[in-house]
Amino acid sequence: MPATDKYTGVAIGLHWFIAILILGQIAGGIYMADLANSASKFELYQQHKSFGITILILSLFRLAWRFTHAVPPLPEGMKNWERLAARGTHIAFYILMIGIPIGGWALVSASPFADSVPTYVFGIVPWPHMPFFGGVGDREALAATLAGFHKTGAFATMGLLVLHIAAALKHHFVNKDTVLARMVPFLARRK
Repeated sequence: MPATDKYTGVAIGLHWFIAILILGQIAGGIYMADLANSASKFELYQQHKSFGITILILSLFRLAWRFTHAVPPLPEGMKNWERLAARGTHIAFYILMIGIPIGGWALVSASPFADSVPTYVFGIVPWPHMPFFGGVGDREALAATLAGFHKTGAFATMGLLVLHIAAALKHHFVNKDTVLARMVPFLARRK
């Protein structure tokens, strides 16, 4: 796989689309947590599940794309710890982008309401519950534990986003290198 100086259009599109979906999921999750039980809260949860499944599918596709297409090399002047931090951040993002939706899916599947509340992606496509939660004795306790993991993952994602954005801005404005321009199509590339 030969190295290139920029990401492919597909990689850029997936990056920004998934980022927007994740920000929406975080905002929606915070908003939903404070709502009283109502029909609108139920509908928001259904939308949250649909967008989570969308993020899962797009993230798996993005990971497959990443393994089959060249990634632009990091600037030569980067320190080893910066390279390790960049790699670690990207790995952590993939773990969260795939793990949080799977955790949400497990949460919905383990819920005591799983048998009476089916999931339909955007109200159209039926999405199955994970089959191995049917025999769990205390589904309410399991669902509460999974909800805690889901919430912790969301907070970890927020922290990682702040770190990722700060690093990208540092590269552009302090280091004056091409790291940010590789992912922002309209940004002038620095030489």
